Amino acid sequence: MNRQNETGFTLYELLIVIVIVGIIASIGIPGLSEFAQNSRITGVANDLHSSFLLARSEAPRVKNNVTVCSSENSMDDEPDCDDKPDFPFRGGWIVFIDADGDNDATDSAGQEILRRHPAVPDTIQIETNDDDAVLFSYGANGMGRRNFDDDSDLIVQTIIICDERGNERASGGWSSARFIRLTPLGRPAVLRDVNQIEAAGSCPD
Repeated sequence: MNRQNETGFTLYELLIVIVIVGIIASIGIPGLSEFAQNSRITGVANDLHSSFLLARSEAPRVKNNVTVCSSENSMDDEPDCDDKPDFPFRGGWIVFIDADGDNDATDSAGQEILRRHPAVPDTIQIETNDDDAVLFSYGANGMGRRNFDDDSDLIVQTIIICDERGNERASGGWSSARFIRLTPLGRPAVLRDVNQIEAAGSCPD
């Protein structure tokens, strides 16, 4: 009579495996959550930053004004710039050739849309330097246009990008938020210093 050995886990071994898996999960899941948050906020900051860089490089190439503006209908056939939106850039934005220099993407021939960006995730908050600051425009020389007369409050100087963590120190000592600063000449930079973000107004409520 042949006898076969039976293999398997004992209840004791199974309990040990469950405990180990629980410990690993308790350590790993919060880390994965922070990684996902950082990825989302970094993605939005990089997309905005690259849009300003695109406008800055395209203006001298096409020898015309190129404008970046907040647009809640950015994915429509004929998107336009927001006029005093509740949340600038949260609903999306566009980069376009501003042939007549009036910061309007729809009312003149040659107003070609160069880039469209959809609304950002609901967990992302964006604050500009002024409630009305919704755009930045580059002249044909690739430098920031400042001749807006009474509409200077429209010009974006700073953009703070946050999530529910706010402006707190994350791994590496950097802020969990992102701060985009535009010089008057239009050079954009992404910063992560907690003190700089606090000085710029910190995160939206």
